[in-house]
Amino acid sequence: MAIPLGKRYVCAACGTQVLVTKSGEGTLVCCDKDMTLQEAKPLPSSD
Repeated sequence: MAIPLGKRYVCAACGTQVLVTKSGEGTLVCCDKDMTLQEAKPLPSSD
C-alpha cells in the first residue's frame, strides 16, 4: 500500500501523530499496531 504525501496518520493507542513528508510503499506502525489516516477537520461555514 502506498503512503500518500501530505497525509497525517495517528496512533489509536498513544495518540502520536505523523505527517508524511515523503511518499512510499509500506505501512506506518506505532505501539505494534498500524496507524490510521486522520480525517480532515471540517472548515467552518462562511454564512
